[in-house]
Amino acid sequence: MLRVKRKKFTKKLDKKYFPVNQRIRASQVSVIDENGESLGNMPLNQALQLAEEKELDLVEVNPKSEPPICKILNYGQFQYQQSRKAQQQKSHAKKVETKGIRISYKIGKHDLEFRQNQAQKFLSKGDKVKIEMILRGRERQYTKEAIQKINVFINFFQDNVIIEQVPKKQGNQLSAIIAPSKNPVYAKAKNQADLPDDPETDKTDETTTTN
Repeated sequence: MLRVKRKKFTKKLDKKYFPVNQRIRASQVSVIDENGESLGNMPLNQALQLAEEKELDLVEVNPKSEPPICKILNYGQFQYQQSRKAQQQKSHAKKVETKGIRISYKIGKHDLEFRQNQAQKFLSKGDKVKIEMILRGRERQYTKEAIQKINVFINFFQDNVIIEQVPKKQGNQLSAIIAPSKNPVYAKAKNQADLPDDPETDKTDETTTTN
């Protein structure tokens, strides 16, 4: 007879647990009242009595402190505020995507500005942008000039972006990746190091294949 091994399911606690009133285990606590004023250290029973007199709850908010810190407050309102805070943090934790922008070697001024505005919209939403250029035919002989065109595209954003990948050649394709920066000073220093005005390319990048 085969024995079926049952999986044990454990309940996941999505919300942070805050001991309240009689669930607080510490015998001595540091108390903060409903106005945010510190009442100092006192026995748990005394703190519970104070909360009861105010028709409020005693909530342990920092168990790692010595003694644990407790606040006198409305536990229902406290739970609502914590839930709302968690939702806001979740909504702000947007997954960063990498959006692609393709430009050609012979791109005109109008099309270049259109692509730059497109990239700006992606960056303003917190996404990264991958700039791509495919070299066709004789264009493959002008890798250095193509890199300079990508640099011009990137320099449009000045110190508002960080260069995560400098213009790099793979086969007949060039690409670079930029990301939004919240620190213009850091971005300027990093980008000046990563993106020279006259980029040098490896000899291996200059070799072309003929079909």
